[in-house]
Amino acid sequence: MASKPPSQFSPSNVTVPPSPRTARTLRKFQSHQTLYSSYSSISGQQQQPSNDSSPSRTSGLDSPFDARAQSPTATRPRRRTRSNSDASVTASSAVHQTPKRPARKTGSGIGLKRSSLENLLRDGPPNGDVSGGLKELRYLVLSSRVDADSDGMSPYRIYLWLALLDIPPLPTDEYLSLVHRGRSPAYTKIRNDTFRTLATDPLFKRRVTEASLIRLLNAVAWKLHDAKTGTTSSRPGSRRRELELAIDTPPVIAEEPSGEIPEVSFGPPVNFSQTAVYVQGMNVLCAPFLYAARSEVEAFALFHYFITKECPGYIRGAMDGVHKGLKLVDRCLELVEPKLAKYLFSKGMYAELYAFPSVLTLCACTPPLPEVLHLWDFLFAYGPHLNILCIVAQLIRMRDTILKSPSPNKVLRSFLPLNAKEIIALTVLLVRDIPDDLYQEMVDHAK
Repeated sequence: MASKPPSQFSPSNVTVPPSPRTARTLRKFQSHQTLYSSYSSISGQQQQPSNDSSPSRTSGLDSPFDARAQSPTATRPRRRTRSNSDASVTASSAVHQTPKRPARKTGSGIGLKRSSLENLLRDGPPNGDVSGGLKELRYLVLSSRVDADSDGMSPYRIYLWLALLDIPPLPTDEYLSLVHRGRSPAYTKIRNDTFRTLATDPLFKRRVTEASLIRLLNAVAWKLHDAKTGTTSSRPGSRRRELELAIDTPPVIAEEPSGEIPEVSFGPPVNFSQTAVYVQGMNVLCAPFLYAARSEVEAFALFHYFITKECPGYIRGAMDGVHKGLKLVDRCLELVEPKLAKYLFSKGMYAELYAFPSVLTLCACTPPLPEVLHLWDFLFAYGPHLNILCIVAQLIRMRDTILKSPSPNKVLRSFLPLNAKEIIALTVLLVRDIPDDLYQEMVDHAK
């Protein structure tokens, strides 16, 4: 740091020769804040009396600049100046010493070009063709991955999931009303699970707090509890918003291949009498929603819709949907990889012994989390039932290791790290080998 100015320093001798260190060296080793504070204290102690009593002159904030403004050599209008140690440096040399600022990047810069997937989400389907737009959206998910950083974060992934699952906007007040109700009947069970949710994943721990996970699961538990008991906690404002959405965007009823027209309703057609308020494993299934969402309300809307519409069988008391999925894993593996299946069955290794977490959580239990998000892009585009074949694909990737191991149970304690691209490619190939009746069982197993 430059030596302390002499005690005779006053506003009249600001033109003293510069110190041996130049302004460039000072700027290199001292921040503007350090210089500012040091000269503010000096000028505050040795400031000469002034007849000007205006607030701008008497404030301590302007004191380092007042000395220069009162100097006879100050002929320029008052502006932000250099430090006093740099007073004698000429303007031309100061220009050469000041580094140029890099040009600011704008939204239209090179490298910020939006992908076709993002453009479709932003602009909507061409000519208002919702059905055609959804088909194109699914194809783009399959052909080109969602743009994301190394942490798996994407600015538009959550909107992609909302569009693919056809989830309307949820009023924030509806979520807050559930949160403000306090502890649900499943609160103790939730607290016993949340602290160990993806406990070894630093990305998840850095972005999602346990408090956020507790709030969301507790709100969902209240929602399921109300559905079971036949009560409702929705406010009139939320019901009005639901009606407005129904008027503005009427649902399109498409004829199914069987000729039957499905019932259209805004509530999931689920019998909640046997639905559990909370089952172990829901915390892990909820985790990717919270990680990818931009707010808890979005995560709540997605998670609640998913467990009540897409896989209500997973949250029933007996979890019969999960057990059906495990049997389907064995049947599909026996069909596409008979040698591997025969070897596992001979060792007593059925899917219920090693694949229960993968079925229940849609492979969210297998790291890394960014690859889980890419896999979920595919599952939400073409159906969560394909998770059964994604598990079979993971077993095929481990095929050689399993066949060489005398104890495959040790190998299957933990699957290989997820590689969404390879698993999706293999799953697409496996679909062609699945008979129609077995495929339909896959579609219906979680209902």
